Amino acid sequence: MESMNTAASLWSAVVVSGVYHGVNPGMGWPLAVSAALMARSTGNLYSALAALAAGHFLAMAAILLPFSALMMLVEWQAQIQTGAALLVIALGVYLLINRRHPRFLARVPPSRLALWSFLAAMAHGAGLMLVPIYLGICGTLETDAGHAAAYSLMWNNATAAIAVALAHTGAMILAGGTIAVGVYRWLGLKFLQKSWFNLDLIWALSLILVGCIALVSAH
Repeated sequence: MESMNTAASLWSAVVVSGVYHGVNPGMGWPLAVSAALMARSTGNLYSALAALAAGHFLAMAAILLPFSALMMLVEWQAQIQTGAALLVIALGVYLLINRRHPRFLARVPPSRLALWSFLAAMAHGAGLMLVPIYLGICGTLETDAGHAAAYSLMWNNATAAIAVALAHTGAMILAGGTIAVGVYRWLGLKFLQKSWFNLDLIWALSLILVGCIALVSAH
């Protein structure tokens, strides 16, 4: 029962972090609005959102899948979780110190939204934030490491990684897409000018918080 409650809490964290990313303008929903306004087409809005979702999902998978292979080394689980937690904390501290957005994102043409979304998620540590949560989910899976085959272990961990990436990206694009559709159909550009908000500070602090929680739970 306790394991089920833990798993439910971790999956909730996956979805909540996805909603948070979706609401954050830094993850790209204003670009979808811009694409639709320039083309004067709702279809362009949804195409842009699909590209953003694809890039975000690939970034999540690119970070999580290597850890799914590492989780085969179950005897090193605590060390792996500790290392991941320290990485997340270090990134959060770095983002607190350096508030400037990576310049290379501005060089990606608007026609390559999927690439932009992938690079933005990587630069902001969106996938890295999911690693401690994902490792916790792997810990709730009923797998007898002493008797399970290596292939079975890796398959279970890889499947969990893809499921986490899908759930997180789905929540992200649903939240961001809802705001984008609302701005495009009803609120307009004035909303972007008057209501622009930046969640960079909260994002950096949340990385540090998640890392600290993961560090404590690893021991």
